Amino acid sequence: MNQRLDVFLSEKIKELSRSRIQKIIEEQRVRINGVSRKSSYKLREGERVEIDFELPEPEKIEPENIPIEVLYSDVCIAVVNKPSGMVVHPGAGNKRHTLVNTLLYHFPDIKMVGPEEKPGIVHRLDKETSGVMVVAKNLKAYKELQRQFKVREVEKFYVGLVWGKMPRHEGKISWAVGRHKKHGERMSIKTRKPRSAETLYTVQKEYGEFTLLEIKPTTGRTHQIRVHLSASGHPVVGDNRYGGRKSKVRCPRLFLHAQRLAFFHPETKERVEFSSPLPQDLRDFLDNIDK
Repeated sequence: MNQRLDVFLSEKIKELSRSRIQKIIEEQRVRINGVSRKSSYKLREGERVEIDFELPEPEKIEPENIPIEVLYSDVCIAVVNKPSGMVVHPGAGNKRHTLVNTLLYHFPDIKMVGPEEKPGIVHRLDKETSGVMVVAKNLKAYKELQRQFKVREVEKFYVGLVWGKMPRHEGKISWAVGRHKKHGERMSIKTRKPRSAETLYTVQKEYGEFTLLEIKPTTGRTHQIRVHLSASGHPVVGDNRYGGRKSKVRCPRLFLHAQRLAFFHPETKERVEFSSPLPQDLRDFLDNIDK
């Protein structure tokens, strides 16, 4: 096993942040086979882990009147254009100003659809990623969209700018992805718990030391696109987490935008597709490097 104690607990107890878990360990409220250990202790197979803590009372999620671009809405679904910098749902360190807070203001009925902390949410985009998201407005649509994502009937297309020139015009990256062996808050292809992942790409245009790609993930692992492209030697421009030294570039933010989303409408069963143009800040960056 050989996994850090704090990393292990943060993966098992999603309700607590890693810093909170480390504090609990420091207070000697975590025992391994009856003995208190440090956060850095490496667990072995078969060891018994006990933790003494109380889950915090769930905070009521308040609706917030934050402007959001609604691309489509009916009684079943809403399709919105999530801006970069907005977290999808409340969590540790992000209690307000999330997409869910916004949705509860514009579509109050979704509060009864799915889990209390993320009503209506059937998929996610990273905080830094902008673009198209579909939200369920009733329970029937929620279950049907969940099913479509699970069986991979939903098609997602992103636009991303990466470092360097790709080895071919079209390609597939299929390394398994999981939590990093040492840094549990990051995802990696170097992991003890690999989960299959596949990302397709097509070159759209080359800009000197950069390449613009259309990217289609066929699986939905956390940070999948960013991890796959970084591991292939072509990290996404502006990626402060997976870009390494190449993250230092004057891009206003992560150059990754969910441009198109296609799925079967939960009620009509017709194939529908929604799209969002590349945001102005990313268009401006392309214009500047194309001069």
